[in-house]
Amino acid sequence: MTEHATEGDEPPGAPAPVVRPGAPTPLGARYRVAPDGVAGTNFALWAGGAEGVEVCLYDDRGTESRLPLTELTHEIWHGFVPGVRPGQRYGFRVHGRWDPWTGARWNPAKLLLDPYARAVDGEFALPPEVYGHVRDWPQPQVADTVRDDRDSAPFVPKGVVVHDEAPDDGWSDDRRPKTPLADSVIYELHVRGFTKLHPGIPEKLRGTYAGLAHPAAIGHLRRLGVTAVELLPVHQFAHEDHLLRRGQRDYWGYNSVGYFAPHAGYAATGTRGQQVEEFKEMVRALHAAGIEVILDVVYNHTAEAGERGPTLSLRGIDNRGYYRLPADARRYTDYTGCGNTLHVVQPHVLRLITDSLRYWVTEMGVDGFRFDLAAALARSMHDVDMLSPFLAVIAQDPVLRRVKLIAEPWDVGSGGYQVGAFPPLWTEWNDRYRDAVRDFWRGALPDVRDLGYRLSGSSDLYAWGGRRPYASVNFITAHDGFTLRDLVSYERKHNEANGEGNRDGTDDNRSWNCGAEGPSDDPAVNALRWRQLRNLLTTLLVSTGVPMLVAGDEMGRTQGGNNNAYCQDNEVSWVDWSLLDEEYADGADARDRADGTENGPLELHRLTVRLLALRRAHPVLRRRAFFSGRRQAPDGLRDLAWFTPHGAEMTEADWYAPASSLGLFLSGRDIPGRDARGEKITDDSFLTVLHAGPRPVEFTLPGPPWAGAYELVVDTARTDQREAPGTAHKGGAVVRVPARAALLFRVVA
Repeated sequence: MTEHATEGDEPPGAPAPVVRPGAPTPLGARYRVAPDGVAGTNFALWAGGAEGVEVCLYDDRGTESRLPLTELTHEIWHGFVPGVRPGQRYGFRVHGRWDPWTGARWNPAKLLLDPYARAVDGEFALPPEVYGHVRDWPQPQVADTVRDDRDSAPFVPKGVVVHDEAPDDGWSDDRRPKTPLADSVIYELHVRGFTKLHPGIPEKLRGTYAGLAHPAAIGHLRRLGVTAVELLPVHQFAHEDHLLRRGQRDYWGYNSVGYFAPHAGYAATGTRGQQVEEFKEMVRALHAAGIEVILDVVYNHTAEAGERGPTLSLRGIDNRGYYRLPADARRYTDYTGCGNTLHVVQPHVLRLITDSLRYWVTEMGVDGFRFDLAAALARSMHDVDMLSPFLAVIAQDPVLRRVKLIAEPWDVGSGGYQVGAFPPLWTEWNDRYRDAVRDFWRGALPDVRDLGYRLSGSSDLYAWGGRRPYASVNFITAHDGFTLRDLVSYERKHNEANGEGNRDGTDDNRSWNCGAEGPSDDPAVNALRWRQLRNLLTTLLVSTGVPMLVAGDEMGRTQGGNNNAYCQDNEVSWVDWSLLDEEYADGADARDRADGTENGPLELHRLTVRLLALRRAHPVLRRRAFFSGRRQAPDGLRDLAWFTPHGAEMTEADWYAPASSLGLFLSGRDIPGRDARGEKITDDSFLTVLHAGPRPVEFTLPGPPWAGAYELVVDTARTDQREAPGTAHKGGAVVRVPARAALLFRVVA
């Protein structure tokens, strides 16, 4: 053992522990008691091609003790260190050749984070010492080929030894909500951003896992009626160098560096392993409220970026093994737009990912995953392959095939757009739904053919291989892009605060500002915007498929037109709970506002709650099978029918004609499938009328055999959404649909 004292410290002089051979499995640092009763930690690191590995232990003063791991089994370096207990900080140094031209980038001067670390203490700073090469070499075009021998240990966080619980400890199946996908409503949120400004959460807990577990946070989710939270990345991540240089931080977290560790920056209780239990307690609290936890995971790339990026972990362990390298092995294959792509066809990389996934399910209690840029994971050697090793392993894994698997079905490489192509077991973010609904409500659809597919489950994309309508995750907004309120308030992005000259973020927003760019003091503009918000949310929540809401959209949160707020860890991104102040006041009613819009946020929230309650109560809105569209005996009713404003069923020609209005009839008479008791499922029938035109339209309600009478349950033109309108209409009656409005009728006779 060698000891390295930090400046001003004296080496403790403690005798060096004898490193026992230990075992090559499991990988990482695992505390255990040896057969002879000696407690300690087994360290195991796969480092293919390396010439030597040292585990480095750090005391509270920062003094480093280096212990060589001399045992090598199938390219795994391992050893058991007696006396090393939970809470111990550590890292690895890996020795080997420095030859970037062949992809070899070993550099023992760089302390490396254990890929299997269960917890991480400290944050990554990115001074020059953290780079394996000389970052500021005077010839930048070859800087990545010159090795930097300065020690990076003072500038990087350390892994923390954690005492793993038994895999089933506290996570018996009856504790999990296990909501069927067809019944799911997903709510995308950021742990920090959702809780940072919540007035009901104690200030010391805001921005943390404990804050999300607080009754005030969970109370909002329960009142809203969502069934699952989809957390933006909570794996340990690092901030990009260009952001730190500008005094900014990575807010979203799509820059992972530790696939087993909850991000330490979201912990209220401590970072010496306490964050692990805090995360588990958050999951338990959400489960107790009937809410599932889905993690947004980033296994397609890491925070080490391209050849000019820092050496934090995998690059220094085995660059050629962990990353896809092209023929010019000095470079990186980049299907992600982030500088590198993990080499998922490599067995040990695939093992890292699947071990991580199983860990989060069995030991951390999560219920599913949304895979960022999933097409990059599905690539074999080059092309996207739906029989790729990654997808095949997931399909046969007894743990992972039982959880919710959601793909972002594209990457930035050639052939990367794969919407509708993922195999059964998988659901997908359906961006074609997003685009069609946005275009309809801004009056930009040339016809309604595509909209018809999107509202009814996207059978053109998913009706194959046994897939169901819930293969489509329907969304109008997500973390990237405009918020729902900005979608109706801005036609251009306003990302100047990001410091990139407004060049970042998409220009394809498919938005309409309702007549004014940004904030307006025109009552008519503001009233139209709140109505458009109600239209969009109503459309989403009555569509067939799995709806996904973004935190704050239900109350009209704005980012001031920023459609790429990845670096805005501030009020731009945090949920503004003051929008709902009145909701939390006892007996509060909507109050008129100076702009004449009454209380837009509160009424939008009320409408969302009512729509989710309707969806929960009516299985016809949560179909588990695609519509047939065929006439059914005895009276020729279809399970799905489309109507023009004249009350006639749409013809082939109608689908190809420009249209701003249509009616969608869902029959609840004979829904495919049976309930838990084996009985046929029947429900009310509903008629949805969507009208995106600028002037009112007369709409004839379909009469018998479709319906003898209707009750109006949703009218987005109303500013007061506390209760259903409840007005009755006879079948065949003509109703006046206001300009740009959505109506939902329930068949009552």
